[in-house]
Amino acid sequence: MRIVAIIQAHMSSTRLPGKVLRDICGETMLGRVVHRTRRATLLDDIVIATTNKSIDDAVVKEGRRLGISVCRGDEADVLDRYYQTALSQRAEVIVRITSDCPLIDAEIIDLVLGAFLDKNPDYASNTLCRTYPRGLDVEVIKMPVLTIAWREASKPYQRAHVTPYIYENSHLFRLLSVTGSTDYSDYRWTVDTSEDLEFMKRVYGQLCHDGLFSWRNVLRLCEQDPNLVEINRHISQKPLEKG
Repeated sequence: MRIVAIIQAHMSSTRLPGKVLRDICGETMLGRVVHRTRRATLLDDIVIATTNKSIDDAVVKEGRRLGISVCRGDEADVLDRYYQTALSQRAEVIVRITSDCPLIDAEIIDLVLGAFLDKNPDYASNTLCRTYPRGLDVEVIKMPVLTIAWREASKPYQRAHVTPYIYENSHLFRLLSVTGSTDYSDYRWTVDTSEDLEFMKRVYGQLCHDGLFSWRNVLRLCEQDPNLVEINRHISQKPLEKG
């Protein structure tokens, strides 16, 4: 069974343009995501999915620097981009990671993927019922299920966000929710704004520039320094329907 993590990345973010290549203590945000994803033990490969737009030539260049294959596709139809990337990589199981989560954790990737391999659902995620901080999001999808979504999803937000068609049709698919014993879902560890980026720089600055720390270290830091959490506490996540 070939398990491939697909990291979606592009330069045209509306709230923080070019965020995937912004510097976080000496490394790009995309580099942080790649390095931390590489530490997962259950993955066979990692690939970046970006767009055909010329602005994303920079993402391709960064992928080469990181030693990661890059596939290109439609900007708006991210689901098609994901599907075509998965096909090109001969993926049988896809692990969805986003490039705006520089604290993504190998332990959580292996946890969700391990639960998927053990229970054999069509789709597994730690986002169906959130208990982990936003920014540790992991979704695992069987290739035949991604194919159905690619063929049947018709709403714009379903094409823009890859997986909504799957979890919105629980009567068609077997879904597995992976949760923790404690609810930390109020923490915001993703990057959409300059405040989010400042939070990440503070975290990496206080912990370790090489990024070899766990999400539990970040949690302890947040618990010890309430001012850190206040940097981006007021930021709201965009609704799915707004892309």
